[in-house]
Amino acid sequence: MRTKNRTVPSDKEQSIGLAKLILHFGWTWIGLLAADSDYGLQGIQPIRQEIIKAGACVAFTEYIRLYQPDRNAPHIVKVIKESSVKVFIIFSTDIDLVPIMSEMLKQKIKGKIFVSCSGWSMSSLFSAESFFPILSGSIGLFINNRVIPGFSDYLSNIQPSLEESWENLYWEKLFNCKFLYQKNLTGALDPTVTECTGAESIDSIENSIIYTNSFKFSHGYYAAVHVVAKALEDLKNWNSRESTFSYMSNKDIFNFKSWQLLHYIRNVRVTLSSGSNTYFDDNGDIPALIYDIVNWQLTQEGTMGQVKVGSYETAASSGQFFNINSSLLLWAMGEKEIPRSVCSESCLPGFRKAAIRGQPVCCFECVPCLYGEISNQTDSLDCLKCPWDQWPNFQKTKCLLKTIEYLYYEDPLGAALAASSILSSFIPIFILRLFIQYKDTPIVKANNYSLSCLLLVSLSLCFLCSLVFIGYPQPENCFLRQAAFGLAFTLCVSSILAKTIMVVFAFMATRPGSSLRRWTTPQVSYMITFICFLLQFLLCLTWLSLAPPFPQFNIQTKPGFIIVECNEGSTIAFWTMLGYLFLLATISFIVAFLARRLPDSFNEAQFITFSMLAFLSVWVSFIPASLSAQGKYTVAMEIFAILASSWALVICMFLPKCFIIVFRPDMNSREYLRRRDRVQSNSKNI
Repeated sequence: MRTKNRTVPSDKEQSIGLAKLILHFGWTWIGLLAADSDYGLQGIQPIRQEIIKAGACVAFTEYIRLYQPDRNAPHIVKVIKESSVKVFIIFSTDIDLVPIMSEMLKQKIKGKIFVSCSGWSMSSLFSAESFFPILSGSIGLFINNRVIPGFSDYLSNIQPSLEESWENLYWEKLFNCKFLYQKNLTGALDPTVTECTGAESIDSIENSIIYTNSFKFSHGYYAAVHVVAKALEDLKNWNSRESTFSYMSNKDIFNFKSWQLLHYIRNVRVTLSSGSNTYFDDNGDIPALIYDIVNWQLTQEGTMGQVKVGSYETAASSGQFFNINSSLLLWAMGEKEIPRSVCSESCLPGFRKAAIRGQPVCCFECVPCLYGEISNQTDSLDCLKCPWDQWPNFQKTKCLLKTIEYLYYEDPLGAALAASSILSSFIPIFILRLFIQYKDTPIVKANNYSLSCLLLVSLSLCFLCSLVFIGYPQPENCFLRQAAFGLAFTLCVSSILAKTIMVVFAFMATRPGSSLRRWTTPQVSYMITFICFLLQFLLCLTWLSLAPPFPQFNIQTKPGFIIVECNEGSTIAFWTMLGYLFLLATISFIVAFLARRLPDSFNEAQFITFSMLAFLSVWVSFIPASLSAQGKYTVAMEIFAILASSWALVICMFLPKCFIIVFRPDMNSREYLRRRDRVQSNSKNI
């Protein structure tokens, strides 16, 4: 229940204003100091609540112990000195604050900003120049001195009288002097006090703190008198029919009770001559209040003074409570820039705030965002993940589109491999044309002309199949590339295996009574090639039917890139296809190695041995190389292996024959064959 009305602001309104003031300047790390009294305790509590509610932090709260002679000053000053806090709110009267300020002078505290309540914001106790290092830059709230029309002129025209009166007391207070009738019993004035003459000029002290304080609560008194007068008038004019005082008679009007007058005071609304409306809210307070914001600065006279730099309106409708002229503000030691008071500096974009165990929320660490995350605001609590197709920039402040990577024809690497594949594919065709032209010569006939032609065609296809690996991995490309590679090389290696077996059969068939002569026909070599190729074809057909390869976006392998690649569908099927190819090559190598010393003028076993050794070496090296490569370089490694192994077969299998056909035609004759066979036979007999 409301028990009182007042025409001066409540301490709670002032406390909320102080909290809003520090938040207005962006200070989040605050120290609180209050007198250990009802005034200090009730004033500091709302400040603390408002600060915490706004997300700022109170580093500590210390109390001025009024029952201690030194007011607990050494401990308080030690805490202030050792704290990282730059801004402190002090809720106390000026008298109780004197020991604290004196101790600060003693310990030479500098660079701190004090926010003062009205209890000491306009105090003259700290006007000495010695307090400048401590109090310069401090700010505070002070009750707005609303002007009473004519009151200033009235005070300026006051003249002292010869007798003791309130005018004389006021005069002595203004000029810090004493009139003669204030002599002590011995008839002598206090030596520290001058004698008032009555001729002192008020004009010389109009800007002094003492004169300014004359208006400190004057408007409140002025409003209070008018409120009581209006309430008395309303009480006098009461209507007997009103239920509140229906039992009173008009003759009792001058014999009222205080609670009866209070009824009218609570409901009064009066317009003062200053133009302001005075009424009370449900708490008995004047709803619309204005505080002056003062800044402690060194005056030209060398003393500390308070300069009005703005105002605080408690009932601002737009939410703009403060109207501050920043150009008038001077902070500690005359600095113009607003000082900072934070436990931890703000986290820049690209970082997030991480709480420190056991510390207030204002104390935190700035942790860089993880890979794939950004923060685009200051003091972000969390980092945001970029979409799957985007990646943070270097500062991790925004997401950028990832680079799409695949081996394309415009890429220098892709263009070089494509050109190599196309040009290389003409070499087997050129050799095929040469073999067709010299198909009736002994060297061509001795090396199974039909299988040689099939081998050359398959080698040309091996070179060309690498083109399917270049370009954007379309579904049809992914579907065909590995199958085309596997089938082309299977046809090639199957032909070589058939040639190797036929070499062995041909030698064994020359022995008397051998039954292998019927296995040396071309149909057998075709059958071997067809069966080996058919097994690989069935394997690829099963693979493409059950788990076909498909294009996919790989965002895991290479940060910041989207690798467009082909998923093999079934890894087991892929490696089984390669394993089968290696098996054919290994069998060809073993058989050719065992038959390398068979007596024949043009024994291909030696060339097949070298070609299969090179072929296996290339693909065995490809496996670890492909596993260590990333993105388009994995595809490039496979293309390189295709080209290298194909070239190994061309060189080892056909280069010697082409050399003889083109440059040594004398070796490509029946006479040379017979003479060489005779030499080899004699050397064997020896």
